[in-house]
Amino acid sequence: MAPHRARRRRPRRPGRRTLRYAVVVSALLVAGTAGGTVYVKARAHDRGSLVSSSSSAPRASPTASEPTSGETSVEPGTEPSADRTALLAERMRAVPVAAGAEVSVAVLDLDSGERAAYGTGSFDTASIVKVDILAALLLQAQDADRRLTAREKSCAAAMITNSDNASASALWDDIGRADGLDAANDRFGLTATEGGEGALWGLTRTTAADQLTLLQQVFGDGSLLGAASRTYLQGLMGEIADGQRWGVSAAADGSAFALKNGWLPRSTTGLWDVNSIGRITVGGHDCLVAALSDGNATMAKGISLVEAAARAAVSAYSAD
Repeated sequence: MAPHRARRRRPRRPGRRTLRYAVVVSALLVAGTAGGTVYVKARAHDRGSLVSSSSSAPRASPTASEPTSGETSVEPGTEPSADRTALLAERMRAVPVAAGAEVSVAVLDLDSGERAAYGTGSFDTASIVKVDILAALLLQAQDADRRLTAREKSCAAAMITNSDNASASALWDDIGRADGLDAANDRFGLTATEGGEGALWGLTRTTAADQLTLLQQVFGDGSLLGAASRTYLQGLMGEIADGQRWGVSAAADGSAFALKNGWLPRSTTGLWDVNSIGRITVGGHDCLVAALSDGNATMAKGISLVEAAARAAVSAYSAD
Protein backbone atom coordinates (compact mmCIF):
# COMPACT_ATOMS: atom_id res chain seq x y z
CA MET A 1 0.00 0.00 0.00
CA ALA A 2 1.48 3.28 -1.09
CA PRO A 3 2.31 5.70 1.72
CA HIS A 4 -0.39 8.15 2.69
CA ARG A 5 0.22 11.64 3.86
CA ALA A 6 -0.65 12.37 7.45
CA ARG A 7 -4.15 13.70 7.70
CA ARG A 8 -6.09 16.03 9.86
CA ARG A 9 -8.62 14.28 12.02
CA ARG A 10 -12.21 14.77 11.04
CA PRO A 11 -14.41 16.14 13.81
CA ARG A 12 -16.35 13.26 15.19
CA ARG A 13 -19.93 13.33 14.04
CA PRO A 14 -22.66 13.96 16.63
CA GLY A 15 -24.18 10.78 17.90
CA ARG A 16 -21.04 8.74 17.34
CA ARG A 17 -20.86 6.24 20.14
CA THR A 18 -18.23 6.79 22.80
CA LEU A 19 -15.11 4.73 22.47
CA ARG A 20 -15.21 1.78 24.77
CA TYR A 21 -13.33 -1.40 25.14
CA ALA A 22 -14.92 -4.53 26.49
CA VAL A 23 -13.20 -7.82 26.97
CA VAL A 24 -15.33 -10.88 27.55
CA VAL A 25 -13.23 -13.66 28.98
CA SER A 26 -14.14 -17.35 29.02
CA ALA A 27 -12.81 -20.82 28.37
CA LEU A 28 -11.55 -21.91 24.97
CA LEU A 29 -10.57 -25.47 24.18
CA VAL A 30 -7.85 -24.87 21.66
CA ALA A 31 -4.26 -26.04 21.48
CA GLY A 32 -2.11 -23.34 19.91
CA THR A 33 0.46 -24.41 17.36
CA ALA A 34 2.80 -22.14 15.43
CA GLY A 35 3.75 -23.03 11.91
CA GLY A 36 2.91 -22.96 8.25
CA THR A 37 3.87 -19.32 7.86
CA VAL A 38 5.47 -18.00 4.71
CA TYR A 39 7.48 -14.83 5.28
CA VAL A 40 7.80 -12.16 2.62
CA LYS A 41 10.34 -9.41 2.12
CA ALA A 42 9.32 -5.88 2.96
CA ARG A 43 7.94 -3.95 0.05
CA ALA A 44 6.96 -0.33 -0.20
CA HIS A 45 3.69 -1.18 -2.01
CA ASP A 46 1.06 -2.81 0.17
CA ARG A 47 -0.57 -5.70 -1.56
CA GLY A 48 -1.10 -7.43 1.79
CA SER A 49 -3.73 -10.13 2.17
CA LEU A 50 -4.84 -13.67 3.02
CA VAL A 51 -3.74 -17.16 3.40
CA SER A 52 -5.43 -20.45 2.75
CA SER A 53 -3.45 -23.63 3.09
CA SER A 54 -6.39 -25.77 2.15
CA SER A 55 -9.44 -25.46 -0.04
CA SER A 56 -11.44 -22.35 0.77
CA ALA A 57 -15.18 -21.91 0.89
CA PRO A 58 -16.80 -21.85 -2.56
CA ARG A 59 -17.43 -18.37 -3.80
CA ALA A 60 -21.10 -17.52 -4.22
CA SER A 61 -22.47 -14.63 -6.18
CA PRO A 62 -23.47 -12.09 -3.49
CA THR A 63 -27.14 -11.25 -3.38
CA ALA A 64 -29.60 -9.71 -1.02
CA SER A 65 -29.98 -12.43 1.58
CA GLU A 66 -32.56 -13.94 3.80
CA PRO A 67 -33.47 -12.04 6.98
CA THR A 68 -31.03 -12.51 9.80
CA SER A 69 -31.33 -12.06 13.51
CA GLY A 70 -29.07 -9.02 13.50
CA GLU A 71 -27.21 -10.37 16.53
CA THR A 72 -23.46 -9.89 16.41
CA SER A 73 -22.46 -12.04 19.36
CA VAL A 74 -21.58 -15.72 19.50
CA GLU A 75 -23.43 -17.93 21.95
CA PRO A 76 -21.39 -18.30 25.14
CA GLY A 77 -19.96 -21.70 25.98
CA THR A 78 -19.12 -23.17 29.31
CA GLU A 79 -18.06 -21.22 32.36
CA PRO A 80 -14.45 -20.05 32.12
CA SER A 81 -11.93 -22.39 33.72
CA ALA A 82 -9.10 -19.86 33.53
CA ASP A 83 -8.58 -16.13 33.38
CA ARG A 84 -7.84 -15.89 29.67
CA THR A 85 -7.06 -12.20 29.77
CA ALA A 86 -4.47 -12.76 32.49
CA LEU A 87 -3.02 -15.72 30.59
CA LEU A 88 -2.79 -13.69 27.40
CA ALA A 89 -1.10 -10.84 29.26
CA GLU A 90 1.39 -13.34 30.66
CA ARG A 91 2.11 -14.77 27.19
CA MET A 92 2.51 -11.29 25.75
CA ARG A 93 5.19 -10.46 28.31
CA ALA A 94 7.38 -12.95 26.46
CA VAL A 95 6.83 -11.23 23.10
CA PRO A 96 9.70 -8.86 22.28
CA VAL A 97 8.38 -5.40 21.40
CA ALA A 98 10.95 -2.92 20.12
CA ALA A 99 11.17 0.51 21.67
CA GLY A 100 8.60 2.80 20.07
CA ALA A 101 6.49 -0.06 18.70
CA GLU A 102 3.02 -0.96 19.96
CA VAL A 103 0.91 -4.09 19.52
CA SER A 104 -2.60 -5.24 20.37
CA VAL A 105 -4.24 -8.62 19.77
CA ALA A 106 -7.67 -10.19 20.23
CA VAL A 107 -8.87 -13.78 19.77
CA LEU A 108 -12.27 -15.53 19.68
CA ASP A 109 -13.12 -19.25 19.50
CA LEU A 110 -16.11 -19.55 17.17
CA ASP A 111 -17.15 -22.85 18.75
CA SER A 112 -17.39 -21.71 22.36
CA GLY A 113 -17.69 -17.94 21.96
CA GLU A 114 -14.78 -17.44 24.36
CA ARG A 115 -12.51 -14.46 23.75
CA ALA A 116 -9.58 -12.54 25.17
CA ALA A 117 -7.73 -9.37 24.24
CA TYR A 118 -4.49 -7.61 24.99
CA GLY A 119 -4.09 -3.86 24.55
CA THR A 120 -6.71 -1.22 23.81
CA GLY A 121 -4.78 1.10 21.52
CA SER A 122 -6.08 2.57 18.27
CA PHE A 123 -4.15 1.84 15.06
CA ASP A 124 -4.13 2.79 11.38
CA THR A 125 -5.78 -0.03 9.45
CA ALA A 126 -3.64 0.09 6.30
CA SER A 127 -5.11 -2.56 3.94
CA ILE A 128 -7.04 -4.62 6.47
CA VAL A 129 -9.77 -1.99 6.01
CA LYS A 130 -10.43 -3.57 2.62
CA VAL A 131 -12.42 -6.31 4.37
CA ASP A 132 -14.51 -3.60 6.03
CA ILE A 133 -15.00 -1.77 2.72
CA LEU A 134 -16.33 -4.91 1.03
CA ALA A 135 -18.52 -5.79 4.02
CA ALA A 136 -20.05 -2.29 3.85
CA LEU A 137 -20.63 -2.63 0.09
CA LEU A 138 -22.33 -6.01 0.55
CA LEU A 139 -24.55 -4.62 3.30
CA GLN A 140 -25.56 -1.70 1.09
CA ALA A 141 -26.33 -4.11 -1.77
CA GLN A 142 -28.49 -6.20 0.54
CA ASP A 143 -30.37 -3.09 1.63
CA ALA A 144 -31.03 -2.25 -2.02
CA ASP A 145 -32.03 -5.87 -2.78
CA ARG A 146 -29.49 -6.12 -5.57
CA ARG A 147 -26.46 -8.11 -6.65
CA LEU A 148 -23.01 -6.62 -6.98
CA THR A 149 -22.29 -5.38 -10.46
CA ALA A 150 -19.61 -6.98 -12.65
CA ARG A 151 -17.37 -3.96 -12.00
CA GLU A 152 -17.89 -4.18 -8.25
CA LYS A 153 -17.08 -7.89 -8.21
CA SER A 154 -13.95 -7.32 -10.29
CA CYS A 155 -12.78 -4.60 -7.91
CA ALA A 156 -13.67 -6.68 -4.86
CA ALA A 157 -11.65 -9.67 -6.07
CA ALA A 158 -8.59 -7.55 -6.88
CA MET A 159 -8.89 -5.57 -3.63
CA ILE A 160 -9.00 -8.63 -1.36
CA THR A 161 -6.93 -11.31 -3.12
CA ASN A 162 -4.19 -8.98 -4.43
CA SER A 163 -4.79 -5.99 -2.12
CA ASP A 164 -5.10 -3.74 -5.16
CA ASN A 165 -5.23 -0.12 -4.01
CA ALA A 166 -6.92 1.35 -7.11
CA SER A 167 -9.78 -1.14 -6.68
CA ALA A 168 -10.05 -0.24 -3.00
CA SER A 169 -10.25 3.46 -3.86
CA ALA A 170 -13.03 2.77 -6.38
CA LEU A 171 -15.13 0.83 -3.86
CA TRP A 172 -14.33 3.37 -1.12
CA ASP A 173 -15.99 5.97 -3.32
CA ASP A 174 -18.89 3.60 -4.07
CA ILE A 175 -19.78 3.11 -0.40
CA GLY A 176 -19.64 6.84 0.33
CA ARG A 177 -16.13 6.92 1.77
CA ALA A 178 -15.86 7.34 5.56
CA ASP A 179 -19.53 8.20 6.00
CA GLY A 180 -20.60 4.96 4.33
CA LEU A 181 -18.04 2.89 6.22
CA ASP A 182 -18.95 4.42 9.58
CA ALA A 183 -22.67 3.91 8.97
CA ALA A 184 -22.14 0.23 8.19
CA ASN A 185 -19.83 -0.18 11.18
CA ASP A 186 -22.42 1.34 13.50
CA ARG A 187 -24.78 -1.44 12.39
CA PHE A 188 -22.07 -4.12 12.60
CA GLY A 189 -21.37 -3.17 16.21
CA LEU A 190 -17.94 -1.59 15.80
CA THR A 191 -17.60 1.15 18.40
CA ALA A 192 -14.01 2.35 18.05
CA THR A 193 -13.43 2.54 14.29
CA GLU A 194 -13.44 5.77 12.28
CA GLY A 195 -13.06 5.98 8.51
CA GLY A 196 -10.08 7.80 7.03
CA GLU A 197 -10.44 11.38 5.88
CA GLY A 198 -11.23 12.00 2.22
CA ALA A 199 -9.61 9.42 -0.05
CA LEU A 200 -7.30 8.11 2.69
CA TRP A 201 -9.05 4.83 3.45
CA GLY A 202 -5.77 3.32 4.72
CA LEU A 203 -5.73 5.82 7.59
CA THR A 204 -8.99 4.51 9.02
CA ARG A 205 -8.43 4.04 12.76
CA THR A 206 -9.49 0.89 14.61
CA THR A 207 -8.81 -1.45 17.53
CA ALA A 208 -8.15 -5.18 17.75
CA ALA A 209 -11.46 -5.64 19.59
CA ASP A 210 -13.35 -3.90 16.77
CA GLN A 211 -11.61 -6.01 14.14
CA LEU A 212 -12.74 -9.12 16.02
CA THR A 213 -16.31 -7.80 15.84
CA LEU A 214 -15.89 -7.25 12.09
CA LEU A 215 -14.56 -10.78 11.63
CA GLN A 216 -17.65 -12.09 13.43
CA GLN A 217 -19.75 -10.37 10.77
CA VAL A 218 -17.75 -12.20 8.08
CA PHE A 219 -17.41 -15.62 9.71
CA GLY A 220 -20.08 -15.79 12.42
CA ASP A 221 -23.63 -17.06 12.09
CA GLY A 222 -25.38 -14.14 13.77
CA SER A 223 -24.32 -11.60 11.14
CA LEU A 224 -26.10 -8.77 9.38
CA LEU A 225 -24.50 -10.12 6.22
CA GLY A 226 -26.53 -12.89 4.63
CA ALA A 227 -25.16 -16.34 3.86
CA ALA A 228 -24.34 -15.52 0.24
CA SER A 229 -22.49 -12.34 1.20
CA ARG A 230 -20.50 -14.10 3.93
CA THR A 231 -19.57 -17.01 1.65
CA TYR A 232 -18.43 -14.59 -1.04
CA LEU A 233 -16.19 -12.57 1.29
CA GLN A 234 -14.85 -15.69 3.01
CA GLY A 235 -13.98 -17.15 -0.37
CA LEU A 236 -11.98 -14.10 -1.39
CA MET A 237 -10.12 -14.10 1.94
CA GLY A 238 -9.23 -17.72 1.24
CA GLU A 239 -7.58 -16.93 -2.08
CA ILE A 240 -4.89 -14.41 -1.15
CA ALA A 241 -2.01 -14.09 -3.58
CA ASP A 242 1.24 -15.94 -3.02
CA GLY A 243 3.80 -13.88 -1.16
CA GLN A 244 1.18 -12.44 1.18
CA ARG A 245 0.85 -15.54 3.35
CA TRP A 246 1.94 -14.29 6.73
CA GLY A 247 0.35 -12.82 9.83
CA VAL A 248 -2.23 -14.50 12.04
CA SER A 249 -1.73 -17.71 10.04
CA ALA A 250 1.47 -18.21 12.06
CA ALA A 251 -0.79 -19.43 14.89
CA ALA A 252 -2.66 -21.94 12.69
CA ASP A 253 -1.99 -25.67 12.69
CA GLY A 254 -1.66 -25.69 8.91
CA SER A 255 -5.09 -27.17 8.18
CA ALA A 256 -6.92 -24.01 7.13
CA PHE A 257 -6.79 -20.26 7.39
CA ALA A 258 -8.21 -17.17 5.68
CA LEU A 259 -6.95 -13.66 6.25
CA LYS A 260 -6.21 -10.11 5.15
CA ASN A 261 -2.97 -8.30 5.92
CA GLY A 262 -2.03 -4.65 5.70
CA TRP A 263 1.25 -2.81 5.84
CA LEU A 264 2.00 0.86 5.48
CA PRO A 265 5.20 2.90 5.87
CA ARG A 266 4.27 6.27 7.32
CA SER A 267 5.84 9.12 5.39
CA THR A 268 5.98 11.34 8.48
CA THR A 269 8.04 8.92 10.59
CA GLY A 270 9.41 6.24 8.28
CA LEU A 271 7.94 3.65 10.66
CA TRP A 272 5.63 0.82 9.63
CA ASP A 273 2.02 -0.06 10.45
CA VAL A 274 1.68 -3.86 10.12
CA ASN A 275 -1.64 -5.62 10.77
CA SER A 276 -3.24 -9.01 10.21
CA ILE A 277 -6.79 -10.28 10.70
CA GLY A 278 -8.46 -13.56 9.85
CA ARG A 279 -9.78 -16.99 10.73
CA ILE A 280 -7.45 -19.86 11.56
CA THR A 281 -8.01 -23.49 12.47
CA VAL A 282 -6.22 -24.89 15.52
CA GLY A 283 -6.82 -28.38 16.85
CA GLY A 284 -10.13 -28.63 15.01
CA HIS A 285 -11.38 -25.29 16.34
CA ASP A 286 -12.00 -22.20 14.21
CA CYS A 287 -10.61 -19.05 15.82
CA LEU A 288 -10.80 -15.42 14.78
CA VAL A 289 -7.64 -13.43 15.45
CA ALA A 290 -6.78 -9.73 14.98
CA ALA A 291 -3.22 -8.50 15.55
CA LEU A 292 -2.40 -4.80 15.04
CA SER A 293 0.89 -2.95 15.37
CA ASP A 294 2.59 0.34 14.60
CA GLY A 295 5.93 2.06 15.16
CA ASN A 296 7.87 -0.82 13.57
CA ALA A 297 11.34 0.01 12.21
CA THR A 298 10.79 -2.29 9.19
CA MET A 299 7.97 -4.26 7.67
CA ALA A 300 9.77 -7.53 8.54
CA LYS A 301 9.93 -6.54 12.21
CA GLY A 302 6.22 -5.72 12.13
CA ILE A 303 5.42 -9.11 10.61
CA SER A 304 7.41 -10.85 13.33
CA LEU A 305 5.58 -8.85 15.99
CA VAL A 306 2.02 -9.56 14.82
CA GLU A 307 2.84 -13.22 14.29
CA ALA A 308 4.27 -13.53 17.78
CA ALA A 309 1.17 -11.80 19.17
CA ALA A 310 -1.11 -14.19 17.28
CA ARG A 311 0.76 -17.20 18.66
CA ALA A 312 0.53 -15.76 22.16
CA ALA A 313 -3.21 -15.20 21.78
CA VAL A 314 -3.88 -18.78 20.75
CA SER A 315 -1.49 -20.22 23.37
CA ALA A 316 -3.51 -18.53 26.11
CA TYR A 317 -6.10 -21.29 25.54
CA SER A 318 -3.74 -24.22 25.94
CA ALA A 319 -3.33 -23.87 29.69
CA ASP A 320 -6.27 -26.02 30.81
